[in-house]
Amino acid sequence: MLVREELEKNEWKTLSPLASHADRSRGRARPEEECDIRTCYMRDRDRIVHCKAFRRLKDKTQVFLSPKGDHYRTRMLHTLEVSQTARTVAKCLRLNEDLVEAIALGHDLGHTPYGHAGERALNSVCPLGFVHSEQSVRVAEVLEKNGRGLNLTWEVLDGMRNHGLSRHPATLEGQVVRLCDKISYIHHDMDDAERAGILKEEDIPGDLRELLGHSTRERLNTFIHDIVRNSRDLGEIAMTPEIDRAMRDLRRFMFENLYSNPSAKSEESKAISMIQQLYTYYMSHPDKLPEEYLRIAEARNEPVERAVCDYISGMTDQYSKAKFEDLFIPKSWSKM
Repeated sequence: MLVREELEKNEWKTLSPLASHADRSRGRARPEEECDIRTCYMRDRDRIVHCKAFRRLKDKTQVFLSPKGDHYRTRMLHTLEVSQTARTVAKCLRLNEDLVEAIALGHDLGHTPYGHAGERALNSVCPLGFVHSEQSVRVAEVLEKNGRGLNLTWEVLDGMRNHGLSRHPATLEGQVVRLCDKISYIHHDMDDAERAGILKEEDIPGDLRELLGHSTRERLNTFIHDIVRNSRDLGEIAMTPEIDRAMRDLRRFMFENLYSNPSAKSEESKAISMIQQLYTYYMSHPDKLPEEYLRIAEARNEPVERAVCDYISGMTDQYSKAKFEDLFIPKSWSKM
């Protein structure tokens, strides 16, 4: 018996009946021969980790644009923290950790430079619209490997596409990532805000602190325990109503006091303007786009707007800044 077959057989012995078993996957868009030692979800996880878009996450903003310090989260660190939290929940619920990890590692592959500011910038200028979760799926299905894509399983793509709070993943594993994405960024964004001196623990409303905990560590612990206790054999992944309301209230507090805070977002308008100007430039000069993006769009009979969004959204913070300087800043000024 192949190692993969042993692993698949062991899943039926150890995982919950509600889990997504690898040998019951709905498969890939392009059928391919199975690996002899890895299940399909293990294979997807490896493909994501080794792709170019994943590596670029290390230089993409989470919340703070160009922070002064080594300990602030990037999009890469956010992704890794989501993965770790989601794996903990999956293990406790006897769900498929490999599927959870693949979804978590891939959920932000399509994120723009400068975080949600870059996403809003592209969405505001592109008539086709731009949503980073849909772009993550596009990266995996189309853009990686010179247009061949990663050919991930249906379950992983579904979890990546539906990780937004208002979406509904088809698998319990996707639901785990959906919730863990939210509690992870609430946790680490508050941690970064405290490190930056923008917020302090006492700023959080007292009733939320009494219920959820008096530190970022305690609140993360509360969220994880609540999900595990409430979701065992439930058939869905959910918090108790009381903790869910508190999480949403805390999330609202973060939006009002951090995500729109001038101290944290002082450079955001510049980033938005820069991304918008890059978009306008490449729409006027599509011949300046890398050939691979034009080739993919032409092969799929897609408008140039999609190729422009593909290129810009794939940029890192530093690369987009360098391209902007190259295109718009006179060379003689650049060293002044």
